[in-house]
Amino acid sequence: MPSVLQEYQQRLTTPEDAVQLLQSDTNIALGVALNQPPALMGAIAQRLRAGSLHNLRLYYQNAMQHMADTVLTDDVLHTVYPHTFFLTEVDRRIVKQQRATGKKILSYVPAYFYQTPRLFTDFIKLDACLITVSPMDKGGYFSFGTNNDWSSTAIRNCKHAIIEVNPHMPRVFGDALLHVTEVDKIVEYATPLLESSNRDADPRDEGIGKAIAELVPDGATLQFGIGGIPNAVCRFLANHRDLGIHSELLTPSMAALVEAGVINGRRKTLHRWKHVFTLALGNRALFDFMDDNSAVESYPVSYNNEPSTIARNHLMTSVNSALEIDLYGQVSAESIGWHEFSGTGGALDFMRGAFESPNGHSFLALYATAKNETVSRIVPRLTSLVTDPRMDTEYVVTEYGVTNLKGKSTRERALSLIDLAHPKFREELLAEAQKMTLI
Repeated sequence: MPSVLQEYQQRLTTPEDAVQLLQSDTNIALGVALNQPPALMGAIAQRLRAGSLHNLRLYYQNAMQHMADTVLTDDVLHTVYPHTFFLTEVDRRIVKQQRATGKKILSYVPAYFYQTPRLFTDFIKLDACLITVSPMDKGGYFSFGTNNDWSSTAIRNCKHAIIEVNPHMPRVFGDALLHVTEVDKIVEYATPLLESSNRDADPRDEGIGKAIAELVPDGATLQFGIGGIPNAVCRFLANHRDLGIHSELLTPSMAALVEAGVINGRRKTLHRWKHVFTLALGNRALFDFMDDNSAVESYPVSYNNEPSTIARNHLMTSVNSALEIDLYGQVSAESIGWHEFSGTGGALDFMRGAFESPNGHSFLALYATAKNETVSRIVPRLTSLVTDPRMDTEYVVTEYGVTNLKGKSTRERALSLIDLAHPKFREELLAEAQKMTLI
C-alpha cells in the first residue's frame, strides 16, 4: 500500500491542472469565508475568462476579498451563477449592480445554518468542492482549520474533492480532519489568512454589553455573534468564573477571555474543558491561539448548531443581534425591507437551543434606532423578512434597558418593547399599538 506521503505526492499538482476536473454547467462549492481557496479560485477565473468554462453555479457563504478578486469580478460574472447562504459586502456590491441593470446575477439560498450540510447530501448535487485546509500530519490528515461548518460535508459529497493546502491555516482538533485518500487533487499555496477588523466602537455598545454581562451567571456556556456588542459583553465578563464556549463563531474577544482564565470550560456539561465552534473569523492572534491547541475543537455545523446539541450545555447563554423587532416580538436579523442584507445564519439555532438548555437563556441585542436616530428599530409590524418567530424571542436588550418576553401576553410584550425604544418614538409606537388593539 502506498504511504500517506506517496498518496499526497500522487495528488499534488498545480491550481491550473486541478481545475481541469471542472466542467461547464455544473454545481461547484467554494466553502465559507477563510476556507475559500484563492489559488484555485484564481485558476477557475482564468478558465472562465478564456471561455473554456462557463455556466458554473457557485455555492458559498461569507464571500471575502479572494472571491471578489477572482470568480466574482465584473468580467466573469456573466459566466457564473453565484448562490450564497450569507451575504457580505462582496455580494451586496453585486446586488446593487443587479438593481441598477435589472439583470439577476446573484441568488440567496435560505437555510438554517445547522441544516445546510443536508442540502449537499439530499438536494444539491455537487460536481466539485474546493476548500483550503491546513498541512497534512503524519497520519495523512488535513485539518479544516477555521472552517468546519458545511464544508466538511460538501467536500465528502461531491464528484471531485480538491483542496488547497495553506501553512497559515491553523490545525484544529475535534471532528475536523480530512484524510488524504478522501481528496482527488491537492495544490499548495502559502498566503496569510484574511483578517477581520473591528468597526469603531459605538458608545451604545457599553451599556448593552454591561446589561447582558450582569445577567450571565458564572459557569455559563457562551455563544456570541460578531460585532461591537458581543465584544463589549466579553469586556464586562472579565470578572466572571468558569465560563465555557459552545459557539457557532470563535472570535478574538472569546480567545482573550480564555487566555485570561475567565473561560476554561471547567463546568461545561458537553465537551468539558473544550472550546467548541464551527467557524472562526478574526486576526492573526486568534489563528495562532487556535493552532495545535488541543482545547480548541471544531465540529460540523449540523452537529455544532443543532438545537438539541446546544441544549445539552447547561446554563447555555446565547447573544445575537437584530436589525428590527416589532411589537409582537418578531425579529428580522437579515434583511432591509424585503432585500436580503446578510443571511439567516445560526442565530435561531442558538436561540432555540439555549432556551431548551437547563437554566439557559438567549439574548437579542440591538440599537433602538438607525440612521442617526431618524428610524426606530422597534416597529409596530416588521417591514422586513422574519428571521426569528415571536415564540422564540426571549431577552431583548437596547441601550434603554432589558426585557424578557417569555410568559408575557401580547399587550405586555408591546408595552415592554416600547419601553426599550428611543423616547422620541414611544408615543408614536403607543398610538400604533392602540390601533392594532395590542393595548
